[in-house]
Amino acid sequence: MYIYSAYLNDSLLNYKDDIHPLSILSCGQYRLSSDDKLLPTFRPKGRLDYQLIYIASGVAHFYFGADQKETIVSAGTFILFRPKEYQKYTYYGSEHTEAFWIHFSGHSVKKILKSCGIPLDKKLLFPETHALYADTFKQIINEINQKDSGYEMMIELLFKRLLLLISRNCKSDKDHKESFAMKEAELAMKYFQEHYHENISIEEYAASRGMSISWFIRIFKEYAGCTPLQYILSRRIINAQTLLESTDYSINEISNIVGYDNQLYFSRLFTKQKGMSPQKYRNAIRENK
Repeated sequence: MYIYSAYLNDSLLNYKDDIHPLSILSCGQYRLSSDDKLLPTFRPKGRLDYQLIYIASGVAHFYFGADQKETIVSAGTFILFRPKEYQKYTYYGSEHTEAFWIHFSGHSVKKILKSCGIPLDKKLLFPETHALYADTFKQIINEINQKDSGYEMMIELLFKRLLLLISRNCKSDKDHKESFAMKEAELAMKYFQEHYHENISIEEYAASRGMSISWFIRIFKEYAGCTPLQYILSRRIINAQTLLESTDYSINEISNIVGYDNQLYFSRLFTKQKGMSPQKYRNAIRENK
């Protein structure tokens, strides 16, 4: 795991600042690799300060409220926790999650958030993915660690710049979900095209992407016009047609190549899809030629 962080006055204390309008208390970055199992956080009573989290890559698993219903948060999302708000979330190494976080406090925080266009009634913010977000977090970390002249003013300016960037680029919840669904459907189609001949478990694939099987099937069907299983079957039949037309492989060999160990089962599927058996299809093609 890669960790890069900085703390104001080198203090890990969790406290509320009622003296200054705005204080940046700490800032950091986590980047998990496949060697890391998980990184959980659980604060049932929250913190005394505000926390803003940015998921830069991968996905994260958040549990909002007492019902602890899981919300899968995709890359490009900001999460805003207010003081004393229940916090529970987990990053998994297998999902290669990279996250940035910043803690801040002050007696004018609400006013500053509002003036920068950050809605106070929303926990999730969906700006367009942009390298400037990660760069700004890194600049804040550097400023706190180096403590050059005027660094406190600089980190405050950088933080307000970050808030303004988020506000300018924010999408609605609906737009974000549609964009996320399209991206996941496209990734799934690419994966199925490359692995159609393998024994693919739709449930395992959906779980590997942090999605429920029902939600994944629904968004895939909306985008591709068919279910994942129908799409895989279509790829197998299309490639079987190509092999029947252009090679001398036996029906059994073609059945194995496209992912079926049972030739009889393959022949039944092919006949149902094309209206004739594989052998009749091959014969018809050769007669036409």
